[in-house]
Amino acid sequence: MLLHEAVGALAVRPDGIYIDGTAGGGGHSARIARQLTEGGRLLALDKDPDAVAVLTKRLGGLSAEVFREDFRHIPRLLDTLGIAAVDGILLDLGVSSHQLDMAERGFSYHMDGPLDMRMSGEGLSARDIVNTWDEAALSRIFWEYGEERFSRPIARSIVLRRERAPLETTGQLSEIIRESIPAPARRTGGHPAKRVFQALRIAVNGELEALSECLSVAFERLRPGGRFAVITFHSLEDRIVKQAFASLCRGCVCPPECPVCICGHAPRARAVSRKPILPGEEELQVNPRSHSAKLRAVERLPEE
Repeated sequence: MLLHEAVGALAVRPDGIYIDGTAGGGGHSARIARQLTEGGRLLALDKDPDAVAVLTKRLGGLSAEVFREDFRHIPRLLDTLGIAAVDGILLDLGVSSHQLDMAERGFSYHMDGPLDMRMSGEGLSARDIVNTWDEAALSRIFWEYGEERFSRPIARSIVLRRERAPLETTGQLSEIIRESIPAPARRTGGHPAKRVFQALRIAVNGELEALSECLSVAFERLRPGGRFAVITFHSLEDRIVKQAFASLCRGCVCPPECPVCICGHAPRARAVSRKPILPGEEELQVNPRSHSAKLRAVERLPEE
């Protein structure tokens, strides 16, 4: 996803140290690692054990090391490795095609499979949420994480249905969602289950909390001139990235009426591009899943 653009935004130095925090199938990682020479180093992270197995094979022979790790723990990993600072960090926040295309992972509303959605394969699952959370909590996450305007009737239908028997599959949940949305609304806006599945995935994996934490702590491990690039796929995560990067790039915060700056606040980063970078027509034709992708990147400035 945005392969050329994302790696280009990092401005890879052959002898630099880089982190792919969401290495997935290894596309970005392989492209970065091939640009490295002796002394260069890539740390490829993913919390999905299936992805780690794929990465280990794909990146073999390259200047890359693979770790099963959540990107929110980048500082901890760097401390363990004795690395003080890095030259670039990349996050691609999309669900991988491998995860979407495997019914047994429970991410897809197009295929029937167990209600799972755990990227790490551990902890709270989507099945746990839909069968144990109360109606108000379900409605809240469907609205806040999925921006689903029919969140209340969907949550009510789920609670009523599970009184007869627990919900076990993505197919069962998709059907409940479809039946809870008025027919006219089902004919627009794509698959009727899309927003609820997004909300459940975000809740299961703590995605927004992990992103906010990573943006804060991982930036501190960039050396001056190092770059942080993030690919987002929906408005919630893009808003978090946009606001975090804007805060890093903001200079004086004195009130407009102050004749001179008294806050002493200097920007810590500069935007690599004025606007988010979007997929080109060629990628959109080859990969329709990229239509909502946005790339934002900043470069850390020297401390004054």
